[in-house]
Amino acid sequence: MAIINRRARHEYHILDTYEVGLVLLGPEVKSIRAGQANLKEAHCLIRHDHLLLIGCHINPYKPAAMNNPSDPTRSRQLLMHKKEQLKLIGKLKEKGMTLVPLKMYFNERGFAKLQIGLAKGKKNYDKRQDQKERDVKRDLQRQYKM
Repeated sequence: MAIINRRARHEYHILDTYEVGLVLLGPEVKSIRAGQANLKEAHCLIRHDHLLLIGCHINPYKPAAMNNPSDPTRSRQLLMHKKEQLKLIGKLKEKGMTLVPLKMYFNERGFAKLQIGLAKGKKNYDKRQDQKERDVKRDLQRQYKM
């Protein structure tokens, strides 16, 4: 089961994507497997040479929450190769560039992964243009079905 940030593709032009690992606690892994995470308000930062996921809400796993409660919106460290991270820092220095979490999932080996995108914000007219294109595609599909 994947948790997808649909809002990111609406708000930003995604220029490049990266797959990074997540540093999680045990109960958080179980919550993500159950689909109890939210990426809508999340964003990524590079602080002190560490890549961080800020604002991701992972609901506490009920059986474990009674014994050791944790903050559902705490900052989580992301794991990325140092060379990739240095290239990313160079790209982020351009004006208007940001890192946006796109999708959280488990890979074939069972590790939690996060797909992040190097993004540039869309203007309102870009969003309207995308909406028009979606409407045209939807109308064409309806016509072909008939």
